[in-house]
Amino acid sequence: MVTIRLKRVGSKNRASYRIVVMEKRSKNLGKSIAEIGFYNPLVKPPIININRQELEKWLNNGAQISPAVKKLLNS
Repeated sequence: MVTIRLKRVGSKNRASYRIVVMEKRSKNLGKSIAEIGFYNPLVKPPIININRQELEKWLNNGAQISPAVKKLLNS
């Protein structure tokens, strides 16, 4: 099963996240299928940038959204 979830990048105490399409069973730092956006919580206000066309494409192909990404989309 394919999921849309967050992948942590950045150094210690300076985390930012990529919004990626990955196989559900793969590790958080594993290889992703596609990168569709990013999230930077360290700046005020937090930056959320998502390619909506890619998101819709993956959702139409049966990808599931993780709870964390669902929260970001609703904010």
